[in-house]
Parts: sequence; structure tokens; C-alpha cells
Amino acid sequence: MEENEILEEQEEGFFEHHRIVSDKGQKLMRLDKFLVDRLERTSRNRIQNAAEDGYVKVNGIPVKSSYKVKPNDVITIEMPYPVRDMELIAEDIPIEIVYEDDALVILMKPKNMVVHPGFGNFSGTLLNAMLFHFQNLPMNPDARPGLVHRLDKNTTGLMVIAKTEEALTHLGKQFFDRTLDRRYVALVWGDVKEDGTVIGNTGRSLKDRKVFTVFPEGDHGKHAVTHYKVLKRYGYVTLVECKLETGRTHQIRVHMKHIGHTLFGDFEYGGDRVLKGTTFTKYKQFVQNCLDLLPRQALHARTLSFTHPTTGEWMSFESELPKDMQAVLDKWEGYSENSMKAK
Repeated sequence: MEENEILEEQEEGFFEHHRIVSDKGQKLMRLDKFLVDRLERTSRNRIQNAAEDGYVKVNGIPVKSSYKVKPNDVITIEMPYPVRDMELIAEDIPIEIVYEDDALVILMKPKNMVVHPGFGNFSGTLLNAMLFHFQNLPMNPDARPGLVHRLDKNTTGLMVIAKTEEALTHLGKQFFDRTLDRRYVALVWGDVKEDGTVIGNTGRSLKDRKVFTVFPEGDHGKHAVTHYKVLKRYGYVTLVECKLETGRTHQIRVHMKHIGHTLFGDFEYGGDRVLKGTTFTKYKQFVQNCLDLLPRQALHARTLSFTHPTTGEWMSFESELPKDMQAVLDKWEGYSENSMKAK
């Protein structure tokens, strides 16, 4: 007798949980087909994505969607809840417009602002603000008008918003084909010795699904590539420029942590404590003062370049660092100079 339980179908982690035990007469069958026949309102693609991220297990071991289900297999699956229908409300929230024409808008996303509504953030988002300032934005496949890409809540920087269907399609294709150019500035822990490239699948951690991790063997997650180069060294921290070849969730933060250079101030990945430096109380206080100035990851989307969807012109935009990040860099500059004088 097959058993199918929905466990903890609450908003715990925004995941739904299923446990299915195949019966003793089960014939060999692909796992994704087996599950799609038994889970209501669940697509095969959704199951395949969950397996790719390591959230489909058979007898406690992560498996691929092509696994052949056998008699008495205990199958557990966790999947993010699908985007739920919600009323998008226009809100009079100030936004900083860098450039605007009939096809698109370049915005400066501030810190502490979520890009679009979701669980726990139903208002006060960038999308709510956009709906107030711009009329008739085109709807993307995720029902988020005008959005072509996103930035993390506490990452600042440039974003492009589509104002027409043509622009939405054209810009979306550039992101998909990786023909545009995005560069970020990040302050990371440690002395980065040389420029380099991080290549490694990223996906949700199998231990803590709130964060992402690198899967070096490529058995889970999605292909991700980050190029980085040193801009300035401050001794115990380094300012780097990161160029994205792919655009995975938390990609820069996860890749830099993977190579031992966690972003400064990134509390989700352990960067909000002393990771490099001395044990002196004075140094610890200096770092804490910096973290108080910048209580978030030191990451800014500084440049954005792409082909204009209407004119075909190559357009490039560059932004200044936000005040909190610049203030921290100034402090590290002073600390580095004083350390050199003391030698």
C-alpha cells in the first residue's frame, strides 16, 4: 500500500514536504514520472528542479530524477511553494532613477529593500514602488511586471526594468544568452593573492536550505561561473570586482566563501565576525565599528552594460559606491596606512 503524507505543509522555510513509500509490487519507473502521477498540482519540471537541488531522496540518499523507483523505496521530497497569486499594490515609495526612455528604466536599488513581494514581504518592495511610478509595465512569466533580474535584499546597485513587451523579451534573452555585462564590487575577508575564476555548481545547502553552497562534483545545483579581480588590498580584507558569467541566487557570496574569502558583513554566510586579523581587543573593536556602519554584505552592483532593445546601441552605466560601503572602505584605508607606518 503506498503511503503519501504531506508533512509540515506550513510556511516553515516556505517548503512543502512529501513522503511516499512505494508498494511491494512496484515496477521499475523513472522517479519524476512516479512522483508526478502521485502529487497533485506538481509538474515534472518542478520535481526535476527539486532533484537537481538535492531535495529528492530515496532511502535517505539524494537521487536524480532519472532514478528508477523500486519496491518499498522510501521517497522524500521538499519543494519550494509555487509563487502564489497576490494582489500587487502600487505604493508611493521614492526610487532613484538613473536613466529612462520609452523602453526601459535604470534604477539604483537601495539596501534593505526586497525586489518583489513574497513570503514575509508583501509590501514595501521595489516592485510596489515601480507600479506607482510607471504605468502598464509588461508582465514577466513569474507575474512580476517589468522585472528582468533581481538583486538580494541587502545588495545595492543598478537594475534594468523593462517598460514594454519588446524590451522585456529582448533584455531577458540577453540575460539568458549572457551577452550583457554585469560587474559588482565586493569587500571580502582575507588577502586575495591574484585574479581568478570560480567555476562550481551552486544550489541550496542540503544541511540548511536557507542558504546556498557550492557542489564541486556537480552532482547538485546549477552551473555557475564568477570571474574576480583585485582592486585594492587592505591587509586583512580585499576589495574585488566580480563579473558574472551566470546569474545564480547568492552566486558571488557563495563562490567567494567557497574559495575562503567570505564577503565582509555577510551574516548569512559568516562574514559578520572577525575571520582574518589579530586577536587584539583594539582590532576586534575596529572590525565591530565597521560592521556597525555596514550591517549587511559589502556587495554593490556597480556597472551594467547591455544592448538597447530598440536602438541596438550598446549602453553602459556605472554607479558610485553607497555611503555605508564607502565609509567602511575609508576606515580600512586608514587602518592599512597606520599598519604600514607601524612596521
